[in-house]
Amino acid sequence: MRLLITGGAGFIGSHFVRRSLGDTRPGHDTVRLTVLDKLTYAGNTANLPLDHPRLRLVRGDVCDRRLLLDLLPGHDAVVHFAAESHVDRSIEDASLFARTNVVGTQNLLDSCLRTGVPRVVHVSTDEVYGSLAEGSWTEDHPLLPNSPYAASKAGADLMARAYWRTHGLHVCVTRCANNYGPYQHPEKMIPRFITNLLDGRTLPLYGDGRHRREWIHVDDHCRAVQLVLEKGEPGATYNIGGVELSNRELTGRLLRLCGADWDRVTPVTDRKGHDRRYSVDDTRVRDDLGFDPAVPLDAGLAEVVRWYRDHRSWWQPLTEPVEEGR
Repeated sequence: MRLLITGGAGFIGSHFVRRSLGDTRPGHDTVRLTVLDKLTYAGNTANLPLDHPRLRLVRGDVCDRRLLLDLLPGHDAVVHFAAESHVDRSIEDASLFARTNVVGTQNLLDSCLRTGVPRVVHVSTDEVYGSLAEGSWTEDHPLLPNSPYAASKAGADLMARAYWRTHGLHVCVTRCANNYGPYQHPEKMIPRFITNLLDGRTLPLYGDGRHRREWIHVDDHCRAVQLVLEKGEPGATYNIGGVELSNRELTGRLLRLCGADWDRVTPVTDRKGHDRRYSVDDTRVRDDLGFDPAVPLDAGLAEVVRWYRDHRSWWQPLTEPVEEGR
């Protein structure tokens, strides 16, 4: 089997690549991967085992139609991670998000259709649903995005549905909770807070810190995506949930793991349109595909703190002043 992984040098995409190359199940140990990545600030070749004989890296843009039409023939499926994903950047300038996330997804789907690639998994986000005070979203809940980033991902989701419904392309959509794990860019909340603590800096906590998110280890997320790739139904959407915490609760756990106190936390002005709470009902991926998360949150966070402590040479060049992630 040959897989094209878009955005495969980024945080989640590169984990999927490393995991796939290490998969020793019969029939999976010969899978060949092509990574297509624009290598923006969020893509890093250091995330990939570039010398692996079953991995090919192509630097390019999902908006480049000619490149896709040349690259896609012979591939059996595409896992589409490529996206602009930083909410604060989308608030400052939404144009790149609309181009990459909506137009890029449409271009990829159309190119798959034209080159005969039969299967696509489009990796999205729980943020497309908006915000809710209680309960959890099912996959049938209306899309009510509140940030330009979330709106661009919702547009991509709808484009994926349209290519399934209109053209019969086998497309599945995944909508996952917040990820954490090694190799995550320090613009995002968990790695930013960890690296700030390791460097003796303060933690910028938005507003009252009571915004609530679900958190899942990147390895669990990638296992779920693999199940959707292997067994997902055409046109289906699969929510992938995690453990719900307020940002303040998460901050407290990171402080304890790093041996720091609350005097290291500095409240900052809340983000525009900051969603109060996300929560997804992931019954479908559990019951239909047999997904069961394997990494407990406390153990996962402890592992991630150790990783950033031991890999300063990876993250230190990336820690120019940035705003917090989701």
